[in-house]
Amino acid sequence: MTNAPKTVLCIHDLPCFGRASLGVILPVLSAMGVQPVALPTAVLSTHTGGLGTPAVLADPTFGPATLEHYQRLGVQFDCIYSGYLADANQVHLVEQAIALWPDALAVVDPVLGDNGRLYSGISADLVGAMYTLCCRADLIIPNLTEAAYLLEQPQPGADTTAAAALQLAHQLAALGPRALITGVPTGRYICCAGAAPDESEFLAKAPFIPRLFHGTGDIFGAVLVGRLLQGNVLAAAADAAAGFVAECLRATPEGADERLGVWLERALPRLCTTE
Repeated sequence: MTNAPKTVLCIHDLPCFGRASLGVILPVLSAMGVQPVALPTAVLSTHTGGLGTPAVLADPTFGPATLEHYQRLGVQFDCIYSGYLADANQVHLVEQAIALWPDALAVVDPVLGDNGRLYSGISADLVGAMYTLCCRADLIIPNLTEAAYLLEQPQPGADTTAAAALQLAHQLAALGPRALITGVPTGRYICCAGAAPDESEFLAKAPFIPRLFHGTGDIFGAVLVGRLLQGNVLAAAADAAAGFVAECLRATPEGADERLGVWLERALPRLCTTE
């Protein structure tokens, strides 16, 4: 009898236009043979990166009611994977999911900012709530900016070394979770710096492709989760995730609108054959 696919509860926003968040996470996980279950924190007409002010549909009662429904149905999750959260109440939603399914792998992408600053609308209260959530996770995947905010440290510069990123990863891992810091520039490569509470560490590198598209971090996180659920160790999963993002960038024609995200549709078949 064929084993049932692994199931992931994906707590992210859903932009209807622009390849980001649930718009890329769902097809990536599905292509990897993992069943994604979407729990939108908000539905937006577009993502928030350069496409004007989106129309937003948000209902604070939907998330808790959805979790209760899944619990009544007896749904079992192998992983709880969260991303953009608009306020502290949505942080509590993720904490509730972790409490209801304590055996699930809890992966938190603490979406707070990039390039040395917080995203618009992110408050200091949310940073504090995200810190608490990260302490309860099994794995966190911040970028350099988010790592510094979580640790209340000065923002690292563009010349941050892999060794400095590993030090940040160890400091985050000391809070309890495994930590993987993304987007570390190292000359011809872009690097992911990982550390675990047991002091083990690793670097995952992919060729640096100087193109900035929205949604690549969400693609990275989805592939990472999928590969972990396929049985890969964290270092191998990070290598695969970084490699797939590079593949998506190569599949996107020169001159493509960076606001709309990479053309991952061309690269998805590669995931379908990944063991």
